[in-house]
Amino acid sequence: MVNPRPLLAVPTSRALAFDLIRSQGPISRVELAESTGLTQATMSNVVRQLLLDGLVVESGRRESTGGKPRVLLTIDPRARYALGVQLGADFVTVVLTDLGGALVGRSRVAGVWGQSPESAVAWIASTVSAFLASIGVEADRVTGLGLVTPGPIDLTTGSILGAPPFEEWAGFPLREATAEATGFAVILDNDATAAAIGEFWGGAVGDSAAHCTVYFGAGIGAGIVLDGAIYRGASSNAGELGQMRYRGPGPVAHRVSAEQLAGPVSVALGARAAVAAGRATSLVLTDNEDPFADFTLVAEAAVEGDALAVELITESADHLANAVVSMANLLDLDSVVLAGPSLTTAGPLYLEVVRQRIADDFFAKGRHRVRVELSAYVADAAAVGGAALVLQREVGARRGPGGAGAGAGAGAAGTAPVSPV
Repeated sequence: MVNPRPLLAVPTSRALAFDLIRSQGPISRVELAESTGLTQATMSNVVRQLLLDGLVVESGRRESTGGKPRVLLTIDPRARYALGVQLGADFVTVVLTDLGGALVGRSRVAGVWGQSPESAVAWIASTVSAFLASIGVEADRVTGLGLVTPGPIDLTTGSILGAPPFEEWAGFPLREATAEATGFAVILDNDATAAAIGEFWGGAVGDSAAHCTVYFGAGIGAGIVLDGAIYRGASSNAGELGQMRYRGPGPVAHRVSAEQLAGPVSVALGARAAVAAGRATSLVLTDNEDPFADFTLVAEAAVEGDALAVELITESADHLANAVVSMANLLDLDSVVLAGPSLTTAGPLYLEVVRQRIADDFFAKGRHRVRVELSAYVADAAAVGGAALVLQREVGARRGPGGAGAGAGAGAAGTAPVSPV
């Protein structure tokens, strides 16, 4: 039996109990008390409130030695639903999960490249409304919306700080505007951090002591989990893996970032230059020079074995691996998950390169191995993590004024524990 490893230093008794029921149910009150170290009286009170809130149900009895049968508890997955929205320049992904974290539905639409924040919020609201209608879920059954974006962000004001390509968004109250437009309580967080939380919530990470979810979208970020707690840094902007700096090639030294070397835009530019130079290839790139669409075309051609495309993707993967190895050595990682929409098609090719580089260059490989996997959700990982943030808040405290269900846009992310299944 694996005990929960919460993503808070001091999780609530309620959240611990719920997470055990979610991950190990059917389970009795006695087993809950034994697993958490709480008294049976305290656990009975916690379970009573979970039952009153409709989050768990009694699901049968189990014979016990020397006593009356124990009542078993399970979650009611349809008691609550949560929305997750990943806001990207390339794509916007919307997911709905049930209380257990199972994916109920998903939708992917065009990203917000070049849009003003006001028009993007209106786009999100209409997309979410149409999505819920398409899967037949009423809005009043949804407990909130987790909105996840590229960094850097300001969790206090609920805004993006305006890094490219979101320069016009600096200072815009994104969290509050989205809450007003959609009618849902909104949590805003970084996409890579949300992806890491989603991996833990879904049980993919196991009992990792030092984990990193590498999120590869239009840019590159990392969600870091150390000893069961999300590491956020001084301003909740830790993990900007794509901003690792390197000395560039050529006679005139200049600094380049991992994102500039490995990112989709770099791959697309490389493909366009190679085609213009007459390299033999089956690639047919877009007429409007859309870098994200071009990257997808390169990834598809690489999977089909086109030599130029394989070369471009392998070069990108090698640059990504440089950053991942550096992160693994810096934090002594034991677990890495690769996720993000840019890995949707060629993810296995990136995975192979990163695994090999970790095997070759991880400094502490004589002491322990680093498990490197591709996310089960890949393109949807951040959106699923956004929904997990909402579910955390839902089970972390009692509903009501100042509690889990209070207030559109209330609070920053990470208000309840998450654990592996």
